[in-house]
Amino acid sequence: MIFDVSHRTTFAYREPVLQSQHLVHLAPRESPHQRVLRHGLLIEPAPSAQMERLDYFGNGTAILTVDEEHVELVIHARSRVEVRAPRLPILALSAPWEGVASRARRNTSEADVGVLQFVSASRHTRIDAEVLDYARPSFTPHRPILEAALHLTRRIYDDFAHLAIAGLRGLGLPARYVSGYLLTYPPPGMEKLQGADASHAWISVWAPEVGWVDFDPTNGVIPTEEHITVAYGRDYDDVSPVSGVLLGGSRQTMSVAVDVTVAG
Repeated sequence: MIFDVSHRTTFAYREPVLQSQHLVHLAPRESPHQRVLRHGLLIEPAPSAQMERLDYFGNGTAILTVDEEHVELVIHARSRVEVRAPRLPILALSAPWEGVASRARRNTSEADVGVLQFVSASRHTRIDAEVLDYARPSFTPHRPILEAALHLTRRIYDDFAHLAIAGLRGLGLPARYVSGYLLTYPPPGMEKLQGADASHAWISVWAPEVGWVDFDPTNGVIPTEEHITVAYGRDYDDVSPVSGVLLGGSRQTMSVAVDVTVAG
């Protein structure tokens, strides 16, 4: 499927901002099942400097500097993305979760650094006894890791990506936070409202046979072609859509309008 994504963020300030700098994570990622056909940013007022680069996790970012005095800042990202449903692994054939946790604890080879960095707790995924108690019923002895991860995912009925990650990492399992968008549908007989969509988040769990596999705790599913990936990291702080620092300004308010539509 091919999607058009519009993500418009508006900041309004009670007092003028003299200068601002922002880090933006709004560019969808390339992957074996996702191709970015077009992506661009519209910023008002226009930045005096704009630098695009890949961050530590390989996510596309933009660093903006706005020198013009302003009481409103608009950052509007527009993308066209082609998404194909990934080939889903056979969950029951994945490795027992205890073996994956043991491997994550003892393996320090350079090749596995990209996986092992997603085992440790982060600011939004602190591990405590309550989180572990919640996760453990899904991880019965010798259960295949991906089967257990889907069971945990289906026990969560709200956007608790951080809770799921904390539970997985508490058991010693690599899990990462994924930001993106999800195609939504209006109620039967009603039109889809413009700007009524929202950013979405889910998780990825690592299994040695297949690598990273996505799970959506909000909907209790394995994502397919209706999930559009933007970025991944340890938690929300690594991939927040817009962050920054200001010189001046006061009492900031922010509004966000997101539209995800199937391209005609």
